[in-house]
Amino acid sequence: MSESTERPAAAAPARGPGGRGPGGGHGPMGGMSMPVEKAMNFGPSAKRLMGKLRPERLWLLVVVVLAVISVTFSVIGPRLLGQGTNLIFAGIVSKALPAGVTQDQVIAGLRASGDTGKADLLSGMTLTPGLGIDFAALSTVLLWAMILYVLSSAFSWIQAYVLNGVVQRTVFRLRAEIEAKINRLPLKYFDTVQRGELLSRVTNDVDNVSQSLQQSMSQIVTSLLTVVGVIVMMFLLSPLLALIALVTIPLTLVTTMLIAKRSQKLFVGQWTNTGELNGQIEETFTGHALVKVFGRQKEVEERFAAKNEELYVASFGAQFISGLIMPAMTFIGNLVYVGIAVVGGLQVASGAMQLGDVQAFIQYSRQFTQPLAQLGSMANLLQSGVASAERVFSLLDAEEQSADPEPAESPTDNHGRLTFEDVSFSYSADQPLIEHINLVAEPGQTVAIVGPTGAGKTTLVNLMMRFYELDSGRITLDGIDIAKMTRDDLRGRMGMVLQDTWLFGGTIRENIAYGRPDASEEDIQAAARATYVDRFVHSLPDGYDTVLDDEGGNVSAGEKQLLTIARAFLAKPSVLILDEATSSVDTRTEVLVQKAMSALRADRTSFVIAHRLSTIRDADLILVMESGRIVELGTHEELLLAGGAYFALYNSQFAAPVTDEV
Repeated sequence: MSESTERPAAAAPARGPGGRGPGGGHGPMGGMSMPVEKAMNFGPSAKRLMGKLRPERLWLLVVVVLAVISVTFSVIGPRLLGQGTNLIFAGIVSKALPAGVTQDQVIAGLRASGDTGKADLLSGMTLTPGLGIDFAALSTVLLWAMILYVLSSAFSWIQAYVLNGVVQRTVFRLRAEIEAKINRLPLKYFDTVQRGELLSRVTNDVDNVSQSLQQSMSQIVTSLLTVVGVIVMMFLLSPLLALIALVTIPLTLVTTMLIAKRSQKLFVGQWTNTGELNGQIEETFTGHALVKVFGRQKEVEERFAAKNEELYVASFGAQFISGLIMPAMTFIGNLVYVGIAVVGGLQVASGAMQLGDVQAFIQYSRQFTQPLAQLGSMANLLQSGVASAERVFSLLDAEEQSADPEPAESPTDNHGRLTFEDVSFSYSADQPLIEHINLVAEPGQTVAIVGPTGAGKTTLVNLMMRFYELDSGRITLDGIDIAKMTRDDLRGRMGMVLQDTWLFGGTIRENIAYGRPDASEEDIQAAARATYVDRFVHSLPDGYDTVLDDEGGNVSAGEKQLLTIARAFLAKPSVLILDEATSSVDTRTEVLVQKAMSALRADRTSFVIAHRLSTIRDADLILVMESGRIVELGTHEELLLAGGAYFALYNSQFAAPVTDEV
């Protein structure tokens, strides 16, 4: 792998006129104005999220079957407990009645004495006057109830275990899809999206989707099945009381929809503000030293406080409004409970129902309203999860770079002959940048690119690397159109050393070998010696095994630059691109690096973007760019003699400063 893969976002920031990216920012952290988040479309986003579960269809069926078994055992339990209550109550009443008479005789006697209410009550029971509680029958009923509840819990646990695997595998695939998508996104996407915002989508939003699926799916399946099972049992016990309980359903639906509609946009705002706050924090931490140097702590704190306040307001509103669902469901359930208790009591008094049946029905009413309340409370979790899913889907739907050609072509030679044939490119159609450039860079040549800021120097390099596609014309490498090569093949033949260095958390040896993972220890040390890394590595306690942090904070800026140069040296590319690569090293080290680069450039094409003209005097060809056009080209001496744009640039750097006399 070449140096060009170090840091794509920072390696080649999109430049429009004036050196700014399409979003008006300087590179990836410059596009601070985020696109306005559109209103969340719950239905399609939720449907698409459910579509991610399609590969788990078989396991989802297993989850449903386990839930059916668990709920079936659970809803039978109250019926058995009601029978146990009937046995206890009938035993107590029977014990109080005189032995030797029948139930019918007792009832007839009560009616004859005018106690019709008590007679109606006893007529709905099964009594054996003179006998007490049938403990044998009661024990059998309670044992079965206990067995059913144990089995229900066991199947519920298995269901949760299987569902956990379903959700985690789905999120695993989603993360893999995001990673693959990021690798297919063009550079311009990273130029217009804050890193913190992108990280928030990849981490916070994906985690929120995972938690929402994990917590809501089991509850939804179990709650729906419980509602169906309980309705069946309630109609078997008492159709009248069942109709009273069914009033809960429309009340629940209307209440949930009214509340959810208000909290919908707030959840989108919550996660949008979370992403923007993360972007602001990431930017501040990255430039922490700069903030301190310029004394902008107060401004940073004020910006943070303002955005944090926006997040607080959105989060509080979303959670508060959606949190009203559960209390509302509980209130509706209590009203239904009161209605069932009153009507059920009248039913028992009239002999139409037994006490145990009313007790079972009251339990069923609780079992009925509880899952409805849980479904209502799931609304806020689902809204939050789908809001995050929509943000993830917007990333997955972002426009991708064009696919690599199939079959792709590849140069048979590896000399690095690069040609520009009538190349034109612009970031936007109404602002032309590079127009009709023709250029030939021969193997072994060093081509320097100079010009004022925003002239298009870095853009020219971006086009070589295919970070952007041409509007017209073509670029060839060793005779092959780079548009007909795969990007990996093209960039594997190029090495890039940037002004902004990038090191990852690992040893010095691993950082150098990043340019060629299969390199031997001898190759690594040879590259280190050639680029003068070896001389400072030996001064470190652990030498090449010294572990660097991800910012390379335990080595100096110049040493970090030397490490990135060694990385490119090890890759041995056919085309070498140096973007102000020696700007962070001292003058003496710069001389040494220039010598090392001379060896590296043998039989290879080198492009050097430079502002210090003293570093490119020996270049074989110097291109002077202005406003995206090559206005001059030639050697250092030829351009000075021409007295044009290069002559003016050179004099501006080396002429004595002019002071105005007052």
